[in-house]
Amino acid sequence: MLSRVANSIYWLGRYLERAENYARFIDVNFNLMLDLPGDLQEQWEPLIMATGDDELFRAKHNSFTKKEVIRFLAFDTDNPNSLISSITFARENARIIRENLTKETWEKLNETYHFVKKGAEKREWAKEDPRAFFESVKCQILLLYGLADNTVARTEGWHFRQLGQFLERADKTARILDVKYHILLPSSDEVGTPLDFLHWMALLKSVTAFNTYRRLYGNIDPLGVVEFLVLNKYFPRSVFYCLREAESCLMKISGSNGSGYSNSAEKAMGELRSKLEFDDVRNIIGNGLHEYLEHLLKKTNEISNKINDNFFQIKDNFVSQTNRQG
Repeated sequence: MLSRVANSIYWLGRYLERAENYARFIDVNFNLMLDLPGDLQEQWEPLIMATGDDELFRAKHNSFTKKEVIRFLAFDTDNPNSLISSITFARENARIIRENLTKETWEKLNETYHFVKKGAEKREWAKEDPRAFFESVKCQILLLYGLADNTVARTEGWHFRQLGQFLERADKTARILDVKYHILLPSSDEVGTPLDFLHWMALLKSVTAFNTYRRLYGNIDPLGVVEFLVLNKYFPRSVFYCLREAESCLMKISGSNGSGYSNSAEKAMGELRSKLEFDDVRNIIGNGLHEYLEHLLKKTNEISNKINDNFFQIKDNFVSQTNRQG
């Protein structure tokens, strides 16, 4: 497979996952605001912090109001990570490698792109309740995943898309957990209160994990939530699960037999996956969750750079896309 084709397929996976995550984060945070006490200031700033685009937001806006945050995260084309930017980039990558996609996948992605554009034209961010729009975006992207699962052959292209999707998902789970643990709760006095429960519940819902967590762990407990979202081996949005699946895709692309490593990306991925596999949640909390997640995000970005170096640049001198999110 040409590196430019592999690059477009990889980033198609990342951008679709990014767009779906943004739609879900906004939807969940909107619901949380409805449940918070009326005298508590709406907390939209943590959503910007979770995406890593706070510097860009502060350069354009003076306050973290609901309208400005939703507009920035969903419809601002100057924000390279916004929902509309991610869908646009995904569609452009799909257009470049259209012959590698099924007809149904291209048509649904194109439909989703025009739906998001119309949402921008209708000023969805200014509506009193924009949840129906974001719910629709989530469903359309999940339908795209379903079409891919049922219509695409498990060849090299499939593994590149999955690789991008799972790396992006690991990044987003780590980011949203880090923000909750250090920013979202206004005061340490509120730990264990109904307000604290609402925030942890919103965190779990933001990664579609609430019901699964309750079935496996029962009561909502910070230690249990961290273990579930970082180290769980079976939940498809935990950091460990995502990295393990990404590593499996990478090994299939490289033709590795699972013994050792054949390139720097495999080496970095294996080291990080192995670390998480044997980490203990109590040690993570004791040594500092924020520092742990910062290290994890740094390593994930390094893996993305190594994938770029090994697969997207050297084969046919194609300069690949860079990760637009720091």
